[in-house]
Amino acid sequence: MKKTMLPIAALMAFGSVAAAEEVHVYNWSDYIDEELLDKFEAETGYELVYDVFDSNEVLETKMLSGGSGYDVVVPTGTFLQRQIAAGAFQPLDYSKLPNAENLWDLIKDRTAEYDPGNEYAINYMWGTTGIGVNVDKVQEILGEDAPLDSLSLIFDPANAEKLSECGIQLLDAPVEVIPAALAYAGMDPDGHDEESLAKAEEVIMAVRPYIQKFNSSEYINALANGEICVALGWSGDILQARDRAWEADNGVEIAYNAPAEGAMMWFDMMAIPADAPNPEGAHAFLNFIMDAENMAAASNYVYYANGNLASQEYLIEDVIGDTAIYPDEATLESLYTTTPWDARSQRTLTRLWTKIKSGI
Repeated sequence: MKKTMLPIAALMAFGSVAAAEEVHVYNWSDYIDEELLDKFEAETGYELVYDVFDSNEVLETKMLSGGSGYDVVVPTGTFLQRQIAAGAFQPLDYSKLPNAENLWDLIKDRTAEYDPGNEYAINYMWGTTGIGVNVDKVQEILGEDAPLDSLSLIFDPANAEKLSECGIQLLDAPVEVIPAALAYAGMDPDGHDEESLAKAEEVIMAVRPYIQKFNSSEYINALANGEICVALGWSGDILQARDRAWEADNGVEIAYNAPAEGAMMWFDMMAIPADAPNPEGAHAFLNFIMDAENMAAASNYVYYANGNLASQEYLIEDVIGDTAIYPDEATLESLYTTTPWDARSQRTLTRLWTKIKSGI
């Protein structure tokens, strides 16, 4: 068959139209019901290109270097704040987001700490950072009175040494682990000064020989399969591990506890990069996510709380009725948040984290 050659200008125009029909989303791994992705395409006519990452640091490298190629990204609150200051995002056009009326004022008030006026981002999911345990294994090693809801389970060297027999993993996320170490030491978990970093280093290095791995996604299956017995991780991840173990009927009982010493409250936010190729499609995706039933479907899949009040009537009881996911009002008041690290302290934090992970 004879091929008809299009003029270069026509090819370029065709290419730009094709690109405009795509929406590129960059989200955390294992963080959405994939049926929602198909539903978005069916309802909007856009083709969704969906990529995943497993650390804020990976996302931030792309955002601050420019030209990420994404239309929607999902940074955590503290990273969002720093990236807003760097000009990485464009303000949201709320005239294109009618479903924003579904958002929860309580959560909007908290996220405004990172994004004043919620000008640049909407909340996707929120939760706490805490302790996941294989109850039987931990109690077998430490006894029936094992401190399942205390950071001493991880940061007390006597406990960590014993539990290293069944495996301990920590998040590969210094902005999560450093505050936990400070909370355990009775210090301000939001401390960024040299004294705070020195104390956090002391606490973590004391148990470093007993930490099997630092990772931000593998611990889900490792807990569910009984390959490890303790993880410092995100609430929804650990609850996913609990449910996977139950579905596998493998005899593994996983529990999640927000630490008695205090738990970090975090917020994963959806934002549109300043150089997004398709901001119109990005707004369509955000509005789709903020639909009450769609947001509920996402939470029912990942077992995380979300910032959409209207979605709560569609949440399954295992989600809305679980205080590990939706804490009671008293617990909500006790949760702490952290602030971003400036460029200088971030470099210090990065060096410290490299040292901790290497164990040297």
